[in-house]
Amino acid sequence: MKPVYMLITDWCPHCKRAKEWMKELVEENPEYAKVEIEIIDEEKTPEKIKEHNFNYYYVPTYYVEGDKVHEGVPTKEIIKSVYEKALGR
Repeated sequence: MKPVYMLITDWCPHCKRAKEWMKELVEENPEYAKVEIEIIDEEKTPEKIKEHNFNYYYVPTYYVEGDKVHEGVPTKEIIKSVYEKALGR
């Protein structure tokens, strides 16, 4: 399984919606619960952003095993694809 990082801010409405979809997707497909997603708030822990050398502008942004797979306004389908990539599909 590949590591996943989700970059967010607390005030971002798209980040909040993405988290809701993530919960829905895990309920719909329990296998997704195996995927470990590290959520990094860019304002609270900027050192983690620098540590991983993330290159992005918009949140939420998803990285799977170091590769940026989505940046900006997500859809539930996009988030599902993040889980699928993390599972190696």
